[in-house]
Formats: sequence, structure tokens, C-alpha cells
Amino acid sequence: MSQLASASQLRMSFVRWALVVVPAIMLLGFLSGTVSGSGEDNAWFAELVKPEAQPPGWLFGVVWPILYLLMGIALAIILNARGARLRGIAIGLFLLQLALNLFWSPLFFGRHEVSAAFYLLLAIWISALVTTLVFGRIRALAAWLMVPYLAWLSFAAILNYQIDQLNPDAERLYVPAASSEIGV
Repeated sequence: MSQLASASQLRMSFVRWALVVVPAIMLLGFLSGTVSGSGEDNAWFAELVKPEAQPPGWLFGVVWPILYLLMGIALAIILNARGARLRGIAIGLFLLQLALNLFWSPLFFGRHEVSAAFYLLLAIWISALVTTLVFGRIRALAAWLMVPYLAWLSFAAILNYQIDQLNPDAERLYVPAASSEIGV
């Protein structure tokens, strides 16, 4: 017997990883966006001049869960690749790029730091690219699952840059709270 685990045991190990990792990543992404007040309901964001390429707000609510799902599956594949050279480095890189990703919404929507958020996006893109390349050395499928995320990050960086250019004073933009006074 040359195998330590059967094919079905390996599949079940992957499924267990996926059942833990995918919901965790999706929950963290949801919490990052929710805590920071991301989206079109954010009064500060609503006041910004948007680039022509700005998609409708609902699209972000569709795209990000899909991206987090794909990222979670990719990580589960790597976690399941026991004994693979570079596995520990790949996991560390993934966690780094995920932490950076989760900090973007609070920086952009919460702190209104548009310029800093752009530079953070560049760091996320670089770390996600390196993660993808290392994933590819372990399991090609895991790397391919990261490609849509890299594409979206590229698009997001362009949007962030254009918003920064169109709103040079975005950090100082003040949006008063809604008034509850009734005019007489």
C-alpha cells in the first residue's frame, strides 16, 4: 500500500477545510464592509464625484461574495495539500493579503482616506499576485481560482485612483447628518 489516505478520505478532508474556511472568509468580508459602512448608502461616498466606469452599487454586493467564495475554496485546496513544499508560505501570504483586503473598506469608507486606500489596494494587488503565484506552485486550480480576484482588484484600483483624482479634497469632505427638525 503506497497511499496514506484514499481518494475519498482526501476529498472529505478538503470538504472539511472548505466548510470552515469559506464561511469564515465570507463572514470576515461581510463584517469589514458592514462595520465601515461601505456602499452607496454611505452619505460621504454618495457625495463623491464618481468615474464613468463606476458600476452600480448592487454589483459590488454580487461580486464580493463570489470572490470571497473562490478565495476560500483556493485556500481550502492549499490547506488540504499536506506536505506540499511552500504550503506554509502560501498560507501566510494568503492571510496577509486577506488582512490587507479587510482593512481597505474601513480605510476608504470609514476613514475617508481615498489616497491611502489606493496605495493599500496596490499592496493588496501585489500580495494577492504573489499569493497566486505561490498557490500555482502547489496546486494550479488554487491559483486559477484567485485570478478573478486579481482582475477585480485591478478594476477596483482604477476606480479608486479615478475617485481620488476627481475628488482631491475627499478626505475633508463633510457630510452633515440628516436633520430631524421640522421647518415651521
